[in-house]
Amino acid sequence: MARIVVDDAENLEKAIKRFKRMVEKEGIIREWKKREFYEKPSTILNRKKKALRRKLMKKNRKIKDGKSF
Repeated sequence: MARIVVDDAENLEKAIKRFKRMVEKEGIIREWKKREFYEKPSTILNRKKKALRRKLMKKNRKIKDGKSF
């Protein structure tokens, strides 16, 4: 879950931009912009690794929950 701490002196727009960047980085929401035609290979690899990690964690959770009976 994405969380940010906003100081009293911080501009609200900056805080929203920081939150939006964090959400996109974590893969919760991906925004497709018209100018994004190219995605770096390292970014693709990192995204796929994170997806695989989430998939394996979900699979392990299901296996663990199934054995508890």
